[in-house]
Amino acid sequence: MSLPIILVLAFFGSLFLIFLATRMGTSTLQASSRQMAGEIESSLADAFVFVNRQKAAAWSMVVIVGLPVVVFVLSHSLLIAAASIPIAMLLPRKYFARMHKKRTEAIEKQLPDALLMMSGALRAGASFPTALEAVVHETPAPISQEFDLLMREIRLGIDLDIAMRNVERRIPIPDFLMMTAAVTIAREVGGNLAEALESVARTLREKLTMEGKIKALTSQGRMQGIVMTCLPLFLMLVLRFMEPKAMAPLFTEPVGWATLAVIGVMELLGYFSISKITNIDV
Repeated sequence: MSLPIILVLAFFGSLFLIFLATRMGTSTLQASSRQMAGEIESSLADAFVFVNRQKAAAWSMVVIVGLPVVVFVLSHSLLIAAASIPIAMLLPRKYFARMHKKRTEAIEKQLPDALLMMSGALRAGASFPTALEAVVHETPAPISQEFDLLMREIRLGIDLDIAMRNVERRIPIPDFLMMTAAVTIAREVGGNLAEALESVARTLREKLTMEGKIKALTSQGRMQGIVMTCLPLFLMLVLRFMEPKAMAPLFTEPVGWATLAVIGVMELLGYFSISKITNIDV
């Protein structure tokens, strides 16, 4: 077989392999994006945060593909662009996890007032389902959504203990655990449920006050962690545009890649260390 025919066959074979790899990579990326969107949709639906699966999949794919492209345009380095792919795959999950966290924080802030309202209704002679209904109608979302679901389960004949455990499973936070424990103990042992709920509400309110003070006192440390983490990256980007020749070995030589790896590891360790110090659990 002559050399030109071999070269032509090799050329078309290479094109076919590139096309096949591109199709496989695209299909794998789409499948991963759809799976991620499905997991996000199901997890957020449990928390009454509804998102469209197609839109979530589309935005996830845009982030997964777009972030490495932007990093490559800014750094002109395939290595750094490839290193940004895991970050791009984590960003959609982190964003929707942040939505779930904000809703949980809102529930923690609304729970003491809801318990005081329920305690007042019980003192006035109302039953527990009637007190729940008053809380559902008088409090805003998201706490009203959870109590509404609890009330619907009780009306359907589900035992109160099982309904309470369902609430604990949907919102696994200590504040709800205290409320469900007070209701369960008052039901099994006896006692004044209104006083128990009022005591829990007072404890939760003092806890929120203490957490607010701690958050205010540690805000400077958290800001210092963010600034000290972003400052080297910002200086690296500025020097990249001001002195491209001097910074080129950092992105093109193996020694530069090793230096970037060490910088990345130390940046992450420093940020997580400061976050651990400023994260005080009450």
